[in-house]
Amino acid sequence: MFTIEAKDVSLSYGDKIIFQDLNLSIPRGKISVLIGANGCGKSTILRSLSRVMQPQKGEVILDGADIAKMSTKDVAKKMAILPQTPVAPEGLTVLGLVRQGRYPYQNWFKQWSQEDEEKVRFALQASGLEDLQNRTVDSLSGGQRQRAWIALTLAQDTDILLLDEPTTYLDLTHQIEVLDLLYDLNEREGRTIVMVLHDINLACRYAHHILAIKEGKLWAEGPPEDIVDEKLLCEVFGLQCQVGRDPIFGTPVCIPGGRGRFVGPNCEGCVRDNHDGCQ
Repeated sequence: MFTIEAKDVSLSYGDKIIFQDLNLSIPRGKISVLIGANGCGKSTILRSLSRVMQPQKGEVILDGADIAKMSTKDVAKKMAILPQTPVAPEGLTVLGLVRQGRYPYQNWFKQWSQEDEEKVRFALQASGLEDLQNRTVDSLSGGQRQRAWIALTLAQDTDILLLDEPTTYLDLTHQIEVLDLLYDLNEREGRTIVMVLHDINLACRYAHHILAIKEGKLWAEGPPEDIVDEKLLCEVFGLQCQVGRDPIFGTPVCIPGGRGRFVGPNCEGCVRDNHDGCQ
């Protein structure tokens, strides 16, 4: 069963066609990750799925309904999106930013409630921002700022999260913390999560479903253990590599080719093209 579907969708920027007759489906209650080279259109897909970008042709279906015919508030109650480079108004505090995640639930008849307060507190706590809530967003480091935006999407409390490179600016520890948080939300609450990630190994570790994008097409899709191999990564990224298995999680691990300092006992079968001194 799918939560979001793109049916014969065509997308372009001016005269430049990015996708033509694109068809894809996002599995309900799973973590899906979009991978592909820079500029292949991963962010464009997220924008079209969230109705930020209107297709020239085709339709996006959200829970069985044409998203183009839904009100903005109805869409915002079903899905939250974190764009690639969000910008907060100058002087806005972290708490003020996260509170904006509750706007879909406000109207003339329903003002700020205890539930709203609890959702905001949860988002701040889950993102590790309780001690920074009174700081202005523009005073934060890049990693702290990214966590503040993630907290906003959590406060929105939607069943679907669309996240464009959510680990941008984060060090390795905070990357794992954020991805673990999203994994827990999926495991505990069955939230559908769609992410763009550049780290193939993290994508394989956390994703139930991988969508590989190349040349305006959905090149391959499926569980990472079924589709991520040397052939796919060569086709999609032009990368010579070896793919092994994560010793802890059993998921695919990419070991890229290229140059580097060799310290192993031998290099028989390795991806390097210069083996001098390796034997």
